[in-house]
Amino acid sequence: MPFLKDRLASISDAASFEQTAIEAFRWQYAHTPVYSEWCRQLGVDADRVHRLEDIPFLPISFFKSHNVLQNDAAVKKRFLSSGTQGLRSAHSLTDEAFDIYQTFSRKAFELLFGPIKGRPILALLPHYLQNGDSSLVEMCRLWMEDSEHEGNGFFLDDQKQLIQRLMDLKGCRPAPLLIGASYALLDLAEYGPMNLDHVLIMETGGMKGRGKERVRAELHQELRSILGADLIHSEYGMTELLSQAYAKGDHGFVCPPWMKLRIRDARNPLDTTNSKKRGCINVIDLANWHSCCFIATDDVGEKRKEGVAVLGRMDRSDIRGCNLLVV
Repeated sequence: MPFLKDRLASISDAASFEQTAIEAFRWQYAHTPVYSEWCRQLGVDADRVHRLEDIPFLPISFFKSHNVLQNDAAVKKRFLSSGTQGLRSAHSLTDEAFDIYQTFSRKAFELLFGPIKGRPILALLPHYLQNGDSSLVEMCRLWMEDSEHEGNGFFLDDQKQLIQRLMDLKGCRPAPLLIGASYALLDLAEYGPMNLDHVLIMETGGMKGRGKERVRAELHQELRSILGADLIHSEYGMTELLSQAYAKGDHGFVCPPWMKLRIRDARNPLDTTNSKKRGCINVIDLANWHSCCFIATDDVGEKRKEGVAVLGRMDRSDIRGCNLLVV
């Protein structure tokens, strides 16, 4: 779609979001074969879709079994999930999609946490680095390019070097960002206690079989007490999306204007009325114009006063790399 970046940036309210979502649906019904076939199998007539509630959501598992991409698109880059069981999900990106990812992943962060420019970015993502083709690693790499801070870096197993780097960054503005998988931050905490109250700490979830899954509040409390931080923040993203939602402290996840998390009935996956308080999470990510903007995830969530809390994963779902902690 021409001028897509301008279109996404202009979304400011529910009406402009819905208008753009319906336009995205019509485009993908016509140009994304996997999605259009799914709609036809459900008996959905594109001409009868006039509201968000009428739009069907593609099961996220299709990203494992199909190439979810618009017709005749040239692929610039492919992201692979970090799942440890069976096939890995794949998300193919066009040139435009990769440009959108670079621009809007930065915008989504900056809406809640302020500028990336000049901010030290320290990433503790060992499993993702080793797996390769991770969208999370690519996001951090792009942020480091935008930041241009000499303290930026990825860290594998040298926690002592990371701690020293963080301590050297005291007084830095904007505050340094430490972003890491849950298990990696817990590994770091084994070197504590320490005083990182000057650091913006963000967990991306995921234990990768490294111990029991934890309630987010329990995880945050443990990390706060050992790392000496007032708050632990959270990121919710996945291979199949180009956008991310964020939670400040233990609040629910808040989306940027071009993205929404909706709750569907866990017993009726075709119920998209968004009337349930707790159920499975559907994601609308309008940055996904090149693939599919409407994805039915296997995540369980609950509406909160501010945002949506991610409570865990449906039974029998495989372990994946997005932000999932048990109830």
